[in-house]
Amino acid sequence: MDFSPFVEAGLGDLPISRSREEIGGALAFTIIAETAVDIPAREALLDRAMGPKRRKKSSETLRRGRRPSEGLAFVARDMAGAVVGTVRLWDVAVGESEAAALLLGPLAVCPSQKSAGIGSALMRHAIAEARHLGHRAILLVGDAPYYGRFGFSTEKTGRLAMPGPYEQHRLLALELCEGTLEGAAGTLQAAGRKLKAGRTLLAA
Repeated sequence: MDFSPFVEAGLGDLPISRSREEIGGALAFTIIAETAVDIPAREALLDRAMGPKRRKKSSETLRRGRRPSEGLAFVARDMAGAVVGTVRLWDVAVGESEAAALLLGPLAVCPSQKSAGIGSALMRHAIAEARHLGHRAILLVGDAPYYGRFGFSTEKTGRLAMPGPYEQHRLLALELCEGTLEGAAGTLQAAGRKLKAGRTLLAA
C-alpha cells in the first residue's frame, strides 16, 4: 500500500518490545504489540487517516489474504488507552531470487496527533524489532524525503517492481544486513502466513 507520512518529529532509537514516550516530561504514548482487541480501533484509524481508497493501492495485493509477519504488528496508545497509531510489516519474496524481505505499511497516525512524534516512534520501533528478529531487508512505498531519515532509499530498488500501479521513485528499501538486495530484480511477491477464513480484518 502506498502511504504518506503523518508525523514529522524524529525520535531516538527505541526499546524493542515496548516503548514509552515522554514529551515535556509527561508520558505521551506507549507502543506495544497489536492484539485482536485493537483491530476495530486500528481500522477506524486507518479510515480516518488514509481515506476510503486505501484498500485499492498496490501494496494491498501483497497483503490480501495474509497475516503480518510474526511479531511485527504494533499500535501506539495514548495514556487513555486509545489507539493513536499503527504500523505492520509483511513477509514478501523479492523478485527473481525470491529472497525473504519485509514490506512495511500501512503506517498511520490519528490526524489529531500528527505532531506528537508517534509516526517516527513507530518506524524506529518496527525497524529495531525487525532487526532483532533477524530480518535482512525492509521495503515500502512512500515519500523518500520522509523515510530517508530512517535509512530508506531507492539505491537498491531500481530493478524491483510492485504487483500493481505505483510510482517507481517511491519504492524504497532499507538493508538490515548489508548486501541483501544487491542485484535484486523482479516483482515482489506475497509470502508468509495466510489468514484463516473469516479473519480478513487482520490484513486490512
